[in-house]
Amino acid sequence: MKITMHIDDALLERVMKAHGIPSKTKAVDFALREVDRRSTLKRLAETNLGLTEKEILNAFDDGYNVIEMRVAETPVTYAKKPRTRR
Repeated sequence: MKITMHIDDALLERVMKAHGIPSKTKAVDFALREVDRRSTLKRLAETNLGLTEKEILNAFDDGYNVIEMRVAETPVTYAKKPRTRR
């Protein structure tokens, strides 16, 4: 659909640059989809994802500890070669 709009040029350029969007049309599409996504998330948060309080409380494992899981992970190194001393 073609439409004529008055958009702040500086704002549009910032959005395009920040997100690596190559065209104005794609930037406007991105912005609309992002606003729609955020409103959906807000609605889901306000309605507790449609779950009862009991269902929400039972949705999480009491034994799960994210900090312990992170500490237990082995650090990953990506394509680093050890330095050789000369």
